[in-house]
Amino acid sequence: MSKPVAFAVAAHPDDIEFMMGGTLLLLEKAGYDLHYMNIANGSMGTAIYSREEIIAMRTGEARRAAQTLGATFHEPLVDDLDIYYDRELPGRLCAVIREIKPRIMLLQPPTDYMEDHTNACRLAVSAAFFRGMRNLITDPPQPPIADPVTLYHALPYGLHDPLRRRVWPGLYVDISTVIDKKREALACHTSQKEWLDVSQGMDSYLITMEEMSREVGNMSSVFEYAEGWRRHLHLGYCAPEDDPLRDALGDKAIVSKAYEDALEKEAP
Repeated sequence: MSKPVAFAVAAHPDDIEFMMGGTLLLLEKAGYDLHYMNIANGSMGTAIYSREEIIAMRTGEARRAAQTLGATFHEPLVDDLDIYYDRELPGRLCAVIREIKPRIMLLQPPTDYMEDHTNACRLAVSAAFFRGMRNLITDPPQPPIADPVTLYHALPYGLHDPLRRRVWPGLYVDISTVIDKKREALACHTSQKEWLDVSQGMDSYLITMEEMSREVGNMSSVFEYAEGWRRHLHLGYCAPEDDPLRDALGDKAIVSKAYEDALEKEAP
């Protein structure tokens, strides 16, 4: 019997490692096959190199990071800033989904501090929804599938939405035992330390990741380091109570009762 598949999809090289890497490592330990895809190729992530140079560098870094995570690498589809919700891109991403048949998809949040992230989420959500539409011709062509898939959204970078509101997860994943390996995977993106120091004022790329993971751990009131997730509405994807991420990780994952209770409350 084949292993279940977890598919991480994000905008740029290093996005997966920063907000999803620990959960991927735990899923691999739980018996999942991992797949890894950045929709964009990192073409804008430099203040020094040409487009061709930085794409080659960042693709190589992403391949090494995927290997560190134990994931199958899928080629990016477009340049940075070209992640648009158009007629073409969902079909190209849907082809991959139909081919690998993921049980779990790990995605960026529906709103984040930069539009590439938000658009990458929207594209992945739609591509997963389209997986069973027989009249959607993917590029390359892949036959439709009926397999269920459950979608999970990572927390936004900075743990706040674009209007400065704190975003709380519905599921906390304890990554304390794999934080060193997560750091190793992120460290594969060597071209990004200098770029992020310049463009976003980070003093240390790896320290920022660890501090954010520790903050999510503090939010859980249980774990030292954690990643947080929000489960997408089931309609069009899976059964109402499907929660394969929680089921796979056992005591490494705890559901936030406060979050679940708030889902049914009318907004003030």
